[in-house]
Amino acid sequence: MGGPGEPPAGTPEGAPGGEDEYRSVVFDESFVRAARLQEFSARERMGDHARAVRRRPNPHRRLSRQVVILVVLIAVAFGTAVYMGVRHPYETPAGRRPEPLRMTVIPLAPQGRVPGTEKIADLFAKSPAAQFGVGASGIALPAARRTAHFSEDQVVAALATAKDYLVESSLDPDVLSGRAVRSARVLLDPAQLDQFDRSFRHPAADGRHAPTGWLVRFDPARAALADPGVRVHGSLRAGETDKETLEVASDHTFVYALRPAGAGSHARASLFTVRRELHFRFDRDDLRMHQAELLVSHVQAGPLSCAADTTHRLRPLLAGQKAGPGGPAGTDPFATGQTTALCGSLAGAAEPRL
Repeated sequence: MGGPGEPPAGTPEGAPGGEDEYRSVVFDESFVRAARLQEFSARERMGDHARAVRRRPNPHRRLSRQVVILVVLIAVAFGTAVYMGVRHPYETPAGRRPEPLRMTVIPLAPQGRVPGTEKIADLFAKSPAAQFGVGASGIALPAARRTAHFSEDQVVAALATAKDYLVESSLDPDVLSGRAVRSARVLLDPAQLDQFDRSFRHPAADGRHAPTGWLVRFDPARAALADPGVRVHGSLRAGETDKETLEVASDHTFVYALRPAGAGSHARASLFTVRRELHFRFDRDDLRMHQAELLVSHVQAGPLSCAADTTHRLRPLLAGQKAGPGGPAGTDPFATGQTTALCGSLAGAAEPRL
């Protein structure tokens, strides 16, 4: 006879049920912990309307919450990093020492009266600038080749940044008139911004802090552009100085048509020439940030009076004017922190033949 609930003849062979059916099932600790339902104890079931089982919390839900919290923390950290990068974009790498710009501005005095005419086209056509390019198109980029430690793209980036600085500091009408400096300033290495700003706050003829060494700017009370088409000619050369540094040398002549400030279109115009020889340096951060360190600025400009102060602004001699008597400002060999005042003579061949 079988036990209670079993057929009289016992469980048929091969039929489901019996002890053998559950012999392979192991109710270990992990199985018990994974159960979604948990039976209340006998004491807990003694209460009125007590349920026999309760639902256990899902461990995966707790894990999901932890993942969400982790993602939120990562997002907050990333957002903070981006904010700090935008808030302080000009942090100088630790240990880096900026090299100050060394500058020389030499006025060129005319030998006679400055030639001028109402016909601006004749001014350029009858001058050495007749075949010069106009505006930024006159600053041509040379063919770029990779160096031992810099790719061709990096060399192109250095040349392009140097050109952009020349355009913004020599051709921008707002810069030329003294109304703005930002378009040139943003292209400088952050390590030089203090020197740049001090040059405009406290100009000095010390070879370090002359605004006219950084850019071309005229005295707006004296002269204004008669033609926005500035004539330009020159060259750019790039080379590697070491495995971390590229340098670009530029040599360009800019020719401006000027009239007296406030004069009408019928006033005679004259030409003013500025030759700028600049030396740029780029490290890898500069190349990435589209910035340059300006090392040397050598400027020759005229027609100017040798006695005129060319530190803050250029004060051109205009059509019909001539240089006054007197040479450059005196040089005190006992004084420190000053540079020798220089002045040159503007060759007659450099002026238009009207």
